[in-house]
Amino acid sequence: MTPVLELRGASKRFLIPRPRQGPLGLFRRPPAGVLQAVEAVDLRILPGEALGLVGESGCGKSTLARVISRLTELDAGEVLLDGTPIGAVAPARFATSAGRRLVQMVFQDPTESLNPRFSVFEAIADPVRQLRAAKGTAGVRRQVERAAAQVGLPPELFPRFPHQLSGGQKARVGIARAMAVEPRLLVLDEPTSALDVSVQAVVLQLLMRLRREAGVALLFVSHDLNVVRLLCDRIAVMYLGKVVETGPSAQVFGAPRHPYTRALISAIPRLPGAPRPVREKLEGEPRSPIDPDPSACRLAGRCPFQTERCTREPPALSEIAPDQFVRCHHPLTAGPP
Repeated sequence: MTPVLELRGASKRFLIPRPRQGPLGLFRRPPAGVLQAVEAVDLRILPGEALGLVGESGCGKSTLARVISRLTELDAGEVLLDGTPIGAVAPARFATSAGRRLVQMVFQDPTESLNPRFSVFEAIADPVRQLRAAKGTAGVRRQVERAAAQVGLPPELFPRFPHQLSGGQKARVGIARAMAVEPRLLVLDEPTSALDVSVQAVVLQLLMRLRREAGVALLFVSHDLNVVRLLCDRIAVMYLGKVVETGPSAQVFGAPRHPYTRALISAIPRLPGAPRPVREKLEGEPRSPIDPDPSACRLAGRCPFQTERCTREPPALSEIAPDQFVRCHHPLTAGPP
């Protein structure tokens, strides 16, 4: 099966200027540092699949989501959409290409991502007018009504503006705006983090229904492992710009093979009385993502299982179980965390 979207060695870095040295900053500025936000990432998302992308803040999840959505330029690697390379297309040109409608993004804050001057109808209709073949006023209205019905948004809300909506209604407008152009992939960057818990549950049920009924694939970016476990078929775990483990959700949560993944899972809050794994803390400070050492594992210095090899040879992403890949010289034995 051809993946809806595939990344091959995708990398993105940012130059970090350094302050001038010497009294009053009069001397020459040192060379800029390089922040390696995403490095050599290989991922694939199949039609109708839900892939969860998890990791702590600053690991590169949102940057990778923007690379996949073609909102940020790649520095190296390839992005393939339905088997066709699109990584060479600049984000500005991709915004007007036929492929733009196939990959749509739902942003983290539903309030900030909606134009306050657009009514609900206009917010949903705007991408239809820009990315779908001209269908006239009646055709645009049909698309808007269809998308609104998909997310359970009543037509009575069409004349309202964002400040007149609740948080859950704004989230539905953001999802309807993306679904109105009939995408193949939705990229969701922590879409429920700004919502109350009760509203989060409603939005998650909506996403599961859209995936089942519309057949749209999902990339769900989140730091909430319980949500990812509920929604996603496969998991990809990131640490300091690199994917350190991928695999089926049940395998990764039931038998994590990377020390970082096991530490993440052991930190998931449990209800009183529920069985709790032994809490595995990673001691020490994380390595800086600026000018990272290319000859060392990113987890070196914090990993309880590291050896000298980990400080002089970066591990490769290797398959250690069917469809489960781990970037570690000393993968953990299969077993519950």
